[in-house]
Amino acid sequence: MLQKTPKHWAKLPASFYQRSNVLLIAKELLGKILVTHFDGVLTAARIVETEAYNGAVDKASHAYNNRRTARTEVMFAQGGTAYVYLCYGIHHLFNVVTNTQGTPHAVLIRAAEPLLGVEDMLLRTGKPKLDSTLTRGPGNVSKALGIATHHTNTSLLQSEIYIACDGYQPTKNQIAATPRIGVDYAGDDALLPYRFIVKDSVYVSGKKGSTKG
Repeated sequence: MLQKTPKHWAKLPASFYQRSNVLLIAKELLGKILVTHFDGVLTAARIVETEAYNGAVDKASHAYNNRRTARTEVMFAQGGTAYVYLCYGIHHLFNVVTNTQGTPHAVLIRAAEPLLGVEDMLLRTGKPKLDSTLTRGPGNVSKALGIATHHTNTSLLQSEIYIACDGYQPTKNQIAATPRIGVDYAGDDALLPYRFIVKDSVYVSGKKGSTKG
């Protein structure tokens, strides 16, 4: 039987993404559901870890100083667009472009909790059974949900890749903010508390220590 998303899942509107505060969006993406629907295969996972990238003023951002290349051009698109890039030549990392056209803000989805299509996720990743490594870390999220670099510039307002809300939202006490992972090259900006996690989730990658709630 063809699996469908529950009726109470509501796709996030353009207005959610096209706000100016990328940190607020990154935090509010916690608890939302990343959904993919490719070739009749439906998979979904609840977001538990994000990282915000504050565009031209953020030394950790690919678009720092308004750098525009063939890869980063999508970051300047209208909020609600997918930015997927290859890391270390292996991992496809899925980012959500935010803000309005011309402002290159983005949020990296670092970890999620599987909800639908677990068997298909296991097939995609080659894992024999479900454990917390399935969607822990941004490369694993993309692999499990079937997201690859050719999906960059895909609208998140369509049906292939989108983010939904089912009414669940972590409480303030469940959320922690920490420095981002793997951005040591960014100098002082590497210390900014731009990574947001759901503290009690086993799917969160890296250290779970917080700098603030």
